[in-house]
Amino acid sequence: MKRGDIPSMAGLTSFVAAAQHGSFTRAASELNLTQGAISRQIREIEIHLGTQLFARVRQRVVLTDAGRIYLSHVKKALDDLADGAQRATSIANNAVLNLVALPTFGMRWLVPRLPDFHKRHPSAMIQVTTLLSPIDFTVAPFDAAVYHSAPQWPGTISHFLLDADFVPVCSPKLNAKRAIKSPADILKFPLLHKSSRPNRWAIWLSQAGVVLDRPLHGHACENFAMIAQAAVAGLGLALLPRYLVEDEIADKRLETIADGLVEHTISYYLILPEARASTPPVHAFATWLIEEAAKFQANRELRQKAQRVGHANARHRAEAAMLSARQRNFA
Repeated sequence: MKRGDIPSMAGLTSFVAAAQHGSFTRAASELNLTQGAISRQIREIEIHLGTQLFARVRQRVVLTDAGRIYLSHVKKALDDLADGAQRATSIANNAVLNLVALPTFGMRWLVPRLPDFHKRHPSAMIQVTTLLSPIDFTVAPFDAAVYHSAPQWPGTISHFLLDADFVPVCSPKLNAKRAIKSPADILKFPLLHKSSRPNRWAIWLSQAGVVLDRPLHGHACENFAMIAQAAVAGLGLALLPRYLVEDEIADKRLETIADGLVEHTISYYLILPEARASTPPVHAFATWLIEEAAKFQANRELRQKAQRVGHANARHRAEAAMLSARQRNFA
């Protein structure tokens, strides 16, 4: 079939409506047409295709095998056209930004900050989609993406946003904080793992100076949010980005263990397709997000400095206590 022989949009819309209702009459009612008009349009499509799309069964019309195959393709084509029309309109109006982000980062870091963006740009609307897999901006209908690491995707511009610190946490139910005197003591408790990064605990423990002589076992979850809930439930010790569990720590549903002992981070980047990076909504969003990330980084550096001072003071107190004890023993 040549491109010029494709049935009319009206005919395809009538075909989908009739297939969904199983009735030419109900399809006509939905589309404000007569039953005869629906019948004629579908008959024209059948003539174009050279095959029957519907069969009459009692008081209903049902799709033939050819009709079912054709319906799946027609629905997808109509959906794609609708998406394309919406996207073209949004670009023309410079009003809608389609953003894709990692699920946990989007839910716990980005979305809570969006009211500030909306306050600054009340006419700009954001549609947020969460995905774990890489995307192709030439195919996917997105204007920007937030992912970790620095993905080298063709035709894109990457902006560093922030480093998120990992912190070991657990439920107070486990009484682990009192029992853990050194990093090696962590191995006495069940550990929670991320399915896609099962070696993160092993890396953290190795950085802390723990020699591992056996594989680390434990429950595994697909994303950080699920691991956090498992930790709150007392299922084990979790190694999570601090931003994700700040509320749980404040509410005492989780407590930190060996905090600040090891600097283990994950970096997040804003990725923009070159073709759309300069459009008003994308530029406005990128400028705002980079500013928000800079604030987060500044607070992170202050916290790290305070932790280093705290650890240094603790060492000095311990050394002073040991020196005092030796002097008493000598006396």
